[in-house]
Amino acid sequence: MPVSPNTLRWSAYEHEHVERDRGWFLALGIIAVCVAITSILFHDTLFGILILCAAGTIALLANVPPEMVEFEVSERGVRVGHVLHRYDEIISFWVEDEHGEPLLLVDTTKFMAPNLVIPIQDIDPAILREFLSNFATEVPMREPLSHKILEFFGF
Repeated sequence: MPVSPNTLRWSAYEHEHVERDRGWFLALGIIAVCVAITSILFHDTLFGILILCAAGTIALLANVPPEMVEFEVSERGVRVGHVLHRYDEIISFWVEDEHGEPLLLVDTTKFMAPNLVIPIQDIDPAILREFLSNFATEVPMREPLSHKILEFFGF
């Protein structure tokens, strides 16, 4: 697909990868086993099994490096990887460029992806803000608490 002059493209990792040592995995295992044993003592065996499965999944995902994702902002909408978020699905946006790494925050009407947090690399945030303001409303917003919690735990 040819790139028009009204298209901004960049690539970035989907999240920052944090290396974990044996202590982190040991702590995860101890906490999961303790919660599972407690739930079994309270006669909720299924919840105990669920906790152990969840801890195993977290341990497996903890070693997976992040993928490089292609981002595109064009006249059609905001593309994250292969998913296009059209402007009629976008409620508002905000370019956060004052605290650390610049981020594009997008609030959408989609059920499974209501808030997009997109790292900005190799693009001037002012140009991105000016381009998006032609198609969507700019509303000051903050990074969702759930995203900050996941970042804190290294996901």
